[in-house]
Amino acid sequence: MAHSSPDLKRDWLLLFFGTLLALVGLVLAGEGAWLISVGGNWYYAMAGIGLFLSGILWILRRRSAVYVYALVFVGTVIWTASESGLDYWGWIPRFDVVLIAGFVLALLMPRLNFSRTISYSLATLLAVIICAGAGLAFAPHGYHHDGEVPNPGKDSYAANTGDGQVSKPDDDDWYAYGRSLAAQRFSPLSEITPENVSQLKVAWTYETGDTPKKGYGLENTPIKIGDTVYTCTPHNVIIALDAGDGKERWRYDPHVPDKAIPYTAACRGLVYFDERTNSDNQGTPSSPPISPVGDCAKRIIEGTLDGRVVAVDASTGKACSGFGHAGAVSIEDHIGPDWPGYVAITSAPVVVRGTIVVGHEVLDGQRAYGPSGVIKAFDARTGELKWAWDPAHPTTSKPLTGDQSYTSGSPDVWTNFTGDDKLGMVYLPVGNPSGDYYSSQRSPDEREYGTTLTALNVDTGLPIWKFQNVHNDVWDYDPGAQPSLISFPGPQGATPAIVFPTKQGETYILDRRTGKPLFGVEERPVPGGGVEPDQRSKTQPYSLFNHLSKPDLTPADMWGMTPFDQIVCRAEFAQASYKGQYTPPEASLHSIEYPGYNGGSDWGSVAIDPSRGIIVANYNDMPNYNILVPRSEADAKGWVPRDELDPNAPAKAEGAGDPQTGVPYAVQVNAGWRLPFTGLLCKEPPYGGIRAIDIKTGKTLWDRPLGTARNNGPFGVPTGLNFTIGTPNNGGSVVTASGLTFIAAATDGLIRAIDNRSGKTVWTAVLPAGGQANPMIYGYKGREYLVITAGGHHFMETPPGDYVIAYALPG
Repeated sequence: MAHSSPDLKRDWLLLFFGTLLALVGLVLAGEGAWLISVGGNWYYAMAGIGLFLSGILWILRRRSAVYVYALVFVGTVIWTASESGLDYWGWIPRFDVVLIAGFVLALLMPRLNFSRTISYSLATLLAVIICAGAGLAFAPHGYHHDGEVPNPGKDSYAANTGDGQVSKPDDDDWYAYGRSLAAQRFSPLSEITPENVSQLKVAWTYETGDTPKKGYGLENTPIKIGDTVYTCTPHNVIIALDAGDGKERWRYDPHVPDKAIPYTAACRGLVYFDERTNSDNQGTPSSPPISPVGDCAKRIIEGTLDGRVVAVDASTGKACSGFGHAGAVSIEDHIGPDWPGYVAITSAPVVVRGTIVVGHEVLDGQRAYGPSGVIKAFDARTGELKWAWDPAHPTTSKPLTGDQSYTSGSPDVWTNFTGDDKLGMVYLPVGNPSGDYYSSQRSPDEREYGTTLTALNVDTGLPIWKFQNVHNDVWDYDPGAQPSLISFPGPQGATPAIVFPTKQGETYILDRRTGKPLFGVEERPVPGGGVEPDQRSKTQPYSLFNHLSKPDLTPADMWGMTPFDQIVCRAEFAQASYKGQYTPPEASLHSIEYPGYNGGSDWGSVAIDPSRGIIVANYNDMPNYNILVPRSEADAKGWVPRDELDPNAPAKAEGAGDPQTGVPYAVQVNAGWRLPFTGLLCKEPPYGGIRAIDIKTGKTLWDRPLGTARNNGPFGVPTGLNFTIGTPNNGGSVVTASGLTFIAAATDGLIRAIDNRSGKTVWTAVLPAGGQANPMIYGYKGREYLVITAGGHHFMETPPGDYVIAYALPG
């Protein structure tokens, strides 16, 4: 039934919403015209024009306003379905504004003499769609379960894990960053199971008193030997805790000054050494036994953020007087030009056959000819320098003397590496030379050894083999993940192998004796061009084992909360250089790097269950939006190396306004490719995930997003909503013999347990600060403990803290 015209009082409501709709249409049409002008999609402009016309007709109280809006509504549904199919996240920016406005306008239809029954029925339908759409956010999206996880004993590798150790650690202990030299992050304990993990409670909490400052964080994985847990803080304070109740036993402060700490650095781990075994574990004594040198038969070894290696007595926390000078040695001798905060040991040293091998970070993006990346080895008992290997001069390892210096800006090894006691090798994930995004200044040896996995003889310090995962890297794809040792099953029997994950999402399986691939690797053509076209390799290596990376981006992958911010991302995409993975950096326009430098596997690495034969890998799935800035322009902007700034200058994302002094271009990296006004990422979710992979076949068993939206939202405001969106993540996982994976890493402030059979979360707990660290598991007096440090992360923008937290089953 038709109704009389609305009274004058309610005309203002119609005028208001008509005007609002016209303005929305006008903005959308204007943005859409801009997108068309840069070669983008036409639909937004057409939809904007339709909304504008509908708004004017609402103001004029014409019934045709409804029909025009309905045309836009139906067209948007059809267009969204054609671009996004059934992809839930793809519907949000394309359809949310049109849907919500449609609900409001349906309620106003009686003002244009439409039946109230039709009007309110339509409004009810749209309200149901809105509620259903909101509810679907909490449904699982992006979960894939493609295969059954093997049971223990079936295709088991437990009988020969191939971990390269002289002896095995006690099941209850965790004595190195990845638990052992094998770096599998696997615990043989099985008290906590998928069936009882929901009962986990906090067993104890310890606060170190050293809260992160200036951007650096607490990324430490504690170690545990006997009845003691050892952890380190942002200032490299080593603390010993009672394994049963977390009470402090002692602390050792190496007095690292603030000015020496890079804004990107953290203490990630410690290592244990027992002189009686000539190894970093407690087990069968070596033959012949080694006599202790002075005190400290059992010691904790740490690399500091001001470039020292320190050794303290594991029982008392006192410096080992027989090690170096008062328990410390410096790595900075002959390292070349140096400035405070440029050289930091950010990862745990490795001890192989009584030799400490240590790498260090050289602050990225500042000076192309800064400190050398030389790797040094010291006697684990005396601290005597045994050898020094500089990737820029790979055929010699004899330590320099006098006024000599190692090569400025040569590739460093900033991340954790591993070793093989049996073979006497140490495996180094070698980074790229300084001047990450420009390569013409590099020497042939730097090109050859940069961005490689290089195996050195631990006795001589000379290379045995190398495997390059990026040729002449200008994407900051230096390998960040610690390699892991396994026994790889093959037709000829088990082979000592090494798992090498990369930032690009490749996972290589190599014979760790020779470096030869055990699973196919092929060279594929990649884009050329950029500012150094003659420098770019025509091909890059790709593993045939398993790819954590996703297909190349398209305009339809651009995202936002609304069509307005999605258009900005689509326009930026249209204006950038993007030819797929390995698109070279440009100076005249932006280029898209996908995955970005934090993509694929980073320093958290992977976890390996040798009893089931699976790899569990968490990963990032975000692009970078980069542009090279000519030197004169960078100088005009005031981009200078960090050492020339106020030491209290705030931290920033790596690559953001980096001067790269010494080469023709600075670089501006929009890490994660964020919008400046909302802070949202331009790529559609998810931004991070976790996957289980069959070691034998390389097949994905399950894959899922990792991380909820509870601490994320537009304009930096947390939504508080606990739906899984897949957030950026830093830090790795630990797997157990009972079939669980424990991981925090994501930006949502949760630690979670995942059932390895299905990939489903079976337990979560809220952390008091960001959990960007690898958890560990130990046993004590018949009880199993899960431990994580929660200290936040500047790049992940998670809350800082100083917590060490242990979880256990009740009683």
